[in-house]
Amino acid sequence: MSGPQFPPLFKGMATAGADPLAAACAEARKGCDAGLVTWDISPAMLRAAVVLAPELSLREAMVMLPVFGIGFQNALGALAPPEVSVHLGWTGALLVNGGTCGQLTPVASSKDPDAEPDWLVIGLEVTLSRDEEDTGLTPDETDLFTEGCSEIEAADLLEAWVRHTLVWIDRWSEDGSRPVHSEWQGLAHGLKEEITADGQTGTFIGVDESFGMLLQSGESTIIIPLTTTLRDIP
Repeated sequence: MSGPQFPPLFKGMATAGADPLAAACAEARKGCDAGLVTWDISPAMLRAAVVLAPELSLREAMVMLPVFGIGFQNALGALAPPEVSVHLGWTGALLVNGGTCGQLTPVASSKDPDAEPDWLVIGLEVTLSRDEEDTGLTPDETDLFTEGCSEIEAADLLEAWVRHTLVWIDRWSEDGSRPVHSEWQGLAHGLKEEITADGQTGTFIGVDESFGMLLQSGESTIIIPLTTTLRDIP
């Protein structure tokens, strides 16, 4: 078995049960080339991560979180039955038919928004199936099997995610953030709802040009930078 096949400039590395996000960060710290895709597939979970080497500030590079989210929505949308809906949470949550089904996780070599990071890694976790006893305990969560996607091969979804994301990276490179912003807003979960993010509560009214969250609280508008979604290096 050769494993998933990726576009040119991307290289796959199976982690054999180990956490692909941790593996990708470890490889990035060693100085691996951008485009490394670490992955692990089990009956219950698809996990993967992609190493990037942005040549711009971390604040600007964080656009990759919504870009990879759009890539996932496009990928699952192409493979799933037409009635399946996919939405994106600002913090990287992946929702299928309204239930949380996965998560994108950004990790960078530095959390300084104004510095150019040595590397940025975007991790992916997608729940493929769950034990029946788990489903009643977490009614807001779901899995692809429950949502009618049991025919989708996890390796095909992984390949499609990388492929569709590459299309959006290219589009962002050519046209800037405007098309990404427009596409993401149409897929965003929680817009116009009251939410709490980074300790702040308000109505989620949209995002700014850097995808910072805009929260309306009374007569004030609070901006929460997308860099607050960064996780510590595993």
